[in-house]
Amino acid sequence: MPRIVALLALITVAIAADLSVVPDRADGVYQPGEAVTWTVTATGEAPTGQRFSVRSGGVVEVVSGALTFADGKATVTARLDQPGTLLLEIPVGAKRVLGGAAVAWERIPVSAPEPADFSAFWQAKLAELAAVPANPVMTPVESGNPAVKLWTITMANIRGTQIRGYLARPANDAPCPAMLVVQYAGVYALDKAWSVGPAAQGWLVLNINAHDLPVDQPKDFYAQQNVGAIKNYPAIGREDRDTSYFLRMYLSCYRGAEYLATRPDWNRTTLLVQGGSQGGLQAIVTAGLHPAITVATANVPAGCDHTGAALKRTPGWPRWTTDDPRTVTASTYYDVVNFARRVRCPVLVGMGLIDTVCPPGGVFAMYNQLTGAKRLVLMPGADHGGPHGPYYGVLNAWWTAARDGKPLPMR
Repeated sequence: MPRIVALLALITVAIAADLSVVPDRADGVYQPGEAVTWTVTATGEAPTGQRFSVRSGGVVEVVSGALTFADGKATVTARLDQPGTLLLEIPVGAKRVLGGAAVAWERIPVSAPEPADFSAFWQAKLAELAAVPANPVMTPVESGNPAVKLWTITMANIRGTQIRGYLARPANDAPCPAMLVVQYAGVYALDKAWSVGPAAQGWLVLNINAHDLPVDQPKDFYAQQNVGAIKNYPAIGREDRDTSYFLRMYLSCYRGAEYLATRPDWNRTTLLVQGGSQGGLQAIVTAGLHPAITVATANVPAGCDHTGAALKRTPGWPRWTTDDPRTVTASTYYDVVNFARRVRCPVLVGMGLIDTVCPPGGVFAMYNQLTGAKRLVLMPGADHGGPHGPYYGVLNAWWTAARDGKPLPMR
């Protein structure tokens, strides 16, 4: 089994003020048929008649009932007879207290076969991109750090769109390891610090916007875009693989990697791609598409298991799967599980067992498709927003080793 960094100190997550959940195994990992027991602790007066449910894959109810407290504690026990995940949910008003478990996770399968023409489709799209000259335009801007040079950068993408971002590097002219930073979901400005910080540590950094938008406008600008032209952007064009909003986004990532790989100040050794959530999605896609990527780091990656409903588990964000068969078909060309099979570089993945935005079943299925060196930081008490401290500790160690040309810490 691949090495796991388990969250030990922070496995108790008090989502609601009065209840917390702890699994009986620190790593939250079990085998088929084994009892999974969570202890529910009430910090104040124990509630009476509090309901709970446990669902496999976040969908199929395994057990439900009312909690019975004694001395402020109650237990919930469930079993799963096949590889998968369990999610304990205790609704408390408008909030939910959650507990998670993984059962034989290294054998969790993908939910749909790869399209027969998956590779051909993406080769055609890369050819479409190659036919568009990148024409990078850089404009110097103040970095706020005398040891770092910073520019805004714009490059051409397919069909008249643009790639916008920041480029940063140490103020000296020595060759550097390169880092491509890709963004989590939403519509927002790019913080200069996301580029300047790594550059101050010795990286050549390209941080790109997920959208064809300037990187440095006021909040009101992005708020207007979010309710206007790109409102609910994940759904734009999702009925067709050729019109999906994510097509230009994925190609933006490829061009970003390509640009870094052709710069004379890249050290020709390390090209790392980094992101979380939607950025984690893009990080693995980029590593699967571009052969120059040498390391990928992806926390709580989105875009996994679009067809998860076929195996009665909750798909990952953006949950394209609908009753429209066109969307179901198109989604398989964008599913991260299919890119993961093509990744040849080392990959670091972080995930939470109570993440309901990017549920663990699909992330496990994606991770299981990675055939090269990989490390999983499994956080049993973490949801999509955290706590992710164990992942970031490993991430920093990976970045340091990659930057310095040393072996990555795989355990």
